[in-house]
Amino acid sequence: MAKKPLLEFTDRGIYCAQGKFYIDPWKPVDDAVITHAHADHAYWGHKHYLAHHLSREVLLYRLGEINLQTVEYDETVHKNGVTVSLFPAGHVIGSAQIRVEYKGEVWVVSGDYKVENDGISEPFEPVKCHHFISECTFGMPVYQWKPQVQTFNEINSWWRNNLDNGLATVLVGYSLGKAQRILQNLDLFNGKVYTHGVIENTNEALRRNGVLLNPTERITQESSKEEVRKGIIIAPPSSVGTPWMRKFQPYSFGYCSGWMAIRGAKRRRAADRGFVLSDHADWDGLISAIDATGCECVYLTHGYTATFSRYLNEIGFNAREVHTLYGGEEEASNLPEGEAPSAGEPEKEVLSFGEDLGEVGGADS
Repeated sequence: MAKKPLLEFTDRGIYCAQGKFYIDPWKPVDDAVITHAHADHAYWGHKHYLAHHLSREVLLYRLGEINLQTVEYDETVHKNGVTVSLFPAGHVIGSAQIRVEYKGEVWVVSGDYKVENDGISEPFEPVKCHHFISECTFGMPVYQWKPQVQTFNEINSWWRNNLDNGLATVLVGYSLGKAQRILQNLDLFNGKVYTHGVIENTNEALRRNGVLLNPTERITQESSKEEVRKGIIIAPPSSVGTPWMRKFQPYSFGYCSGWMAIRGAKRRRAADRGFVLSDHADWDGLISAIDATGCECVYLTHGYTATFSRYLNEIGFNAREVHTLYGGEEEASNLPEGEAPSAGEPEKEVLSFGEDLGEVGGADS
């Protein structure tokens, strides 16, 4: 009889039968280990959660009062004889790869990750394993990221040019990960940073967790539009085209996304500027990360799984596609025709100063 694998892909999520826990399950379970706080990986309804401590306040903000245990990177937890530890994924603040070991067999679930050090998330750390579970959101050769410093030089230059031309500057990025990455790399000599409510809520949660972020000011009903227009506005995708954004006219609107590498993506987003900035690994980053694990098998959960698995097998890896519900709106919103959309993260949309209208679809990547 063939040996049962330590981790299995089920209709609830990635399951460890020996340890009696799931990793990033999308249906309610008793024991969930969470890679990061994006909503396609951290669902409400589990009896017990385990995550990295820098995800704590964001998880509580998004999911409410949950039974949450947090640990540091490389801290060991034992579950029914199975050793579980977390290692940096570099995706967003608090994101982790989950290392699972039992009787010498090692699996690593990477969640989402990027290999470039963004200066705010703990940098990605390769973890040796027999089996590696990987995303491949940008698993096509066309996706090759420029160094981060080059992209932010472009953003800061665009902001200065807008100021010189009497235009407000609105920069769109997802509320967890992208927004903080933008914030920490802006040239604040240009002016103040103003934030949409959902982004400031996330910033406040991270600050409660001890994360040091550059200063921001929440946009409210009392905010002076004239003063806001002198700075830069960071907004979530859900605000695009709404009365909330139109209040800042005339403005130049920029969009930060890995999909801006695709011809026509900027036009589909109706953006004036598209900046190629992703919190996922590019083509070369995926290959280097997988190779560094020394794994015997790699399992691809979401993204260009068919194309990427075929290429990996051609160059000597043992790669397989698996079905999961992972993948955020950035992964789906600008895909070529024929690609299926994926689940997303709730974003709180504010359509007028101070007016909260509840949760709508969105995601962070």
